[in-house]
Amino acid sequence: MVDDMIERLQFTRLAPESSLVIGELGHALSEHLEITGKVVRADPSSFDEERPVDGRPFDFIANLGTLATVNDLPGALLHLHAALASDGLMMVSLVGAGSLTHLRGAMIAAEPDRAAPRMHPAIDTRSATALLERAGFRRFVVDSWPISVGYRALDRVVDDLRDQALGNQLAQPGPALSRAALDRARAAFLKTADEDGRVVERFEILTLTGWA
Repeated sequence: MVDDMIERLQFTRLAPESSLVIGELGHALSEHLEITGKVVRADPSSFDEERPVDGRPFDFIANLGTLATVNDLPGALLHLHAALASDGLMMVSLVGAGSLTHLRGAMIAAEPDRAAPRMHPAIDTRSATALLERAGFRRFVVDSWPISVGYRALDRVVDDLRDQALGNQLAQPGPALSRAALDRARAAFLKTADEDGRVVERFEILTLTGWA
């Protein structure tokens, strides 16, 4: 997400004097932005996207992944819009709809009678476009790009998601899977494997770009 965002900034030739970066795990994007101005880095563990942003206005705001699990996405986008300078730019990257279809199918197969909530709802490009318009952005673009990853076991997918803080953050998650349900999930996941025994999961990354 960071590499993609830097490339987009270079293409637009944006040189912001003040930037807010939310959710960056490293420093590559911040270092790129520091060439032209001051950068405020917001720790995703303490930053609340559903409240007004302090320190505004900013010429540029970047959000890396954290908007995928907020309760009020329209409200969060409104707060980001309000934090921009009159000609400011916002870029948001998040995991969107169309991601992890094999994992979703395995979770449904694990509990065929009544599947518990285990994965977050996600937005697609059409929904994201409507949300940007609703938030008051003057111009906006939404596009997506995929990351495909091959897995040989359901447990490896789950481990990867947890390592990247993409695990279940629902306020009321379902109970732990029983041993029988977990076996059904593992079997359903591997049914979609290719001839090499790999299940290719797709992560659809949405990029929302909006000008105030």
